[in-house]
Amino acid sequence: MKKSLLLLLLLFCIKLSAQVVGTVTSKENQPLAVVNIFVENTRKGTTTNNDGYYQLDIKNTGNYTIVFQYLGFKTLKKTVTINSFPFTLDVVLEEEDINLDEVVLNAKEDPAIQIIRNTIAKRKENLEKYNTYTADFYSRGLLQLKDAPEKIFGQEVGDLEGSLDSTRSGIIYLSETISKLEKLSPKPLKETITASKVSGNSNGFSFNNATDVDFNFYENTISLETEIVSPIADFAFNYYNYKLVGTFYDDSGHLVNKIEVLPKRKNDKTFDGFIYIVEDQWSLFGLELNITGQQAQIAPVDLFTINQSFSYFENEKVWGKISQIFDFTFGFMGFNGSGRFTAVYSDFDFNPNLDKNNFSREILSFKDNANKKDSLYWQEKRPVPLTDAEVKDYIKKDSIQLVRESQPYLDSVDQAENKFKLGDILGGYTYKNSFKKKRFSISSPISAIQFNTVQGWNGTVTANYTKRYKDSEKYFNIKSDVNYGFADDRLRGTGTINYRFNNKNRAFVSLSGGSKVEQFNPSLTSLPLLNTSYSLWFEKNYLKLYDRSFVQLNYNQELVNGLHLYSNLSYNNRKSLFNTTDQAWYPKADRVYTSNNPVNPTAYGVSSFANHHIYKLNLNTRINFGQNYLSYPDGKYNINSGKYPTLYLAMENGFNGNEDIYNYNEFKALLRHKVTIGAKGEFQYNL
Repeated sequence: MKKSLLLLLLLFCIKLSAQVVGTVTSKENQPLAVVNIFVENTRKGTTTNNDGYYQLDIKNTGNYTIVFQYLGFKTLKKTVTINSFPFTLDVVLEEEDINLDEVVLNAKEDPAIQIIRNTIAKRKENLEKYNTYTADFYSRGLLQLKDAPEKIFGQEVGDLEGSLDSTRSGIIYLSETISKLEKLSPKPLKETITASKVSGNSNGFSFNNATDVDFNFYENTISLETEIVSPIADFAFNYYNYKLVGTFYDDSGHLVNKIEVLPKRKNDKTFDGFIYIVEDQWSLFGLELNITGQQAQIAPVDLFTINQSFSYFENEKVWGKISQIFDFTFGFMGFNGSGRFTAVYSDFDFNPNLDKNNFSREILSFKDNANKKDSLYWQEKRPVPLTDAEVKDYIKKDSIQLVRESQPYLDSVDQAENKFKLGDILGGYTYKNSFKKKRFSISSPISAIQFNTVQGWNGTVTANYTKRYKDSEKYFNIKSDVNYGFADDRLRGTGTINYRFNNKNRAFVSLSGGSKVEQFNPSLTSLPLLNTSYSLWFEKNYLKLYDRSFVQLNYNQELVNGLHLYSNLSYNNRKSLFNTTDQAWYPKADRVYTSNNPVNPTAYGVSSFANHHIYKLNLNTRINFGQNYLSYPDGKYNINSGKYPTLYLAMENGFNGNEDIYNYNEFKALLRHKVTIGAKGEFQYNL
């Protein structure tokens, strides 16, 4: 009852907070989503939500001309006199009259071909109009599941923290972002997020940002998981056929051509759908394009759809993008659903006074308390009203969060999960204190039993303790491994203490030590597991081992943006090991185990090296040239530049060994670069 009352009050407040409200529908009474609505001759407006509902912020009474613009429908202008608020204005939009005259029908070459040629010729000029601007940006991300499975691989899926209803359907992700955009070519787009909201996470920060959805079709390719050829790329005729569907005039008298885009080959990295091009200006008026997940090389996705609408800015002679819808459907492992990312651009300034010194490699940042904005702020600033389902999701998940973050709830969940179960004998046992962010686990020796000819059957028990701190950037960890070999009757153990200072420069220190068996070639990470079956079934012991007692100190950090340091200092005491067993399940007279000497397989009892000790210092750097980054309050997220290679430099120094042959200096360098070759794919080289 309380939740229902709260929902009604919130919906009531949302409607009252808007000065002009209403719905936009088609003649068939279907709600129209993402209709652009603005007061004529202004640069601020709003957009309808998925239910066709809108709210337009007009603070003063008087006479206004309100414009309703929607791709594929006639632009409607309504002149109204507002004497009091709230003012309700419902409208019905009619589909655009698209004509195709006889000249077009009788033409030897489809007129769309010449229109596309003209648009390609103007591509760079139109692209340069986006070189410098500022704008306000709003984004909403929504992911929904439909009929989700109850189990996956035998494990209960649950209700995904309250996201799913009784039909196993519901919203699993809902977030919003309000930010300021600044562009000064050749610098990358700079975004400052002023408000961020994630349903069910009051401390969360939305990952909806302008860079991820900055699809500019004046570029030759559009970046999804791979590069997709734009229908107006310089080389577009190699990939597309075109057909003029018809023409119409917008409300300002611009002649607009509607052109169907048809890929020449089924599996090329291309779109299909429609683009709208303004005659004589050869600029984009709008587009409705699709691409399959297979073409975009994103397997779980069935279909992507991108819709963009543009508006003409008379003073600057620019068609600016004012809205974008990015839809997709997906399905994997029994989960099926859809997603929608809505973007609204407003308050464009194509002649701003920007200082290039204010641009750096930081392309995204957050204002202080961006995730602490209250509901009144969002009601005033949000250009696209929430649907009823989205309002309910915020209320429901925010209520659930309060419960699930409380100590009584976390303690009750831990109490149930901390009980020892029969399966823990095989899988290991874990104890958690979620409220204090502590976790202890111990593995089962049964799950880590292996065989090799040096130790025979051997098992390892791992104990692990982790304490995370309130901001989750820092954590403290202690890990210990104890290994016992039955054939050589030897108990070995190691211990490690780890501490991470933050998630910005990722400063990390660890101290470890103990005694363990190591393989001569550590890069063969899967060999210890494979060796058990190879040895017992086929008498082939490919694994070669030595004994290492050590103490090692590690320190890693990003020193400056793009420059990462990885270092360690260690003392090592190395000893040769020999076979202690010839056990095999199917021994054969013509086959015997090789020695543990990797150099000479028949040198039984002969050491491959003299026992020794050595100190080692490793200094490794990774340099990502031209690296941009996103500054989130909870961490720094790096974006490697595709323009420049990555350089790896390393120095390894062995010193103070008991024999001179173990004292050495080694220097290494590696240059690695992955180059995107348009829609053709990628080329990578290592030098």
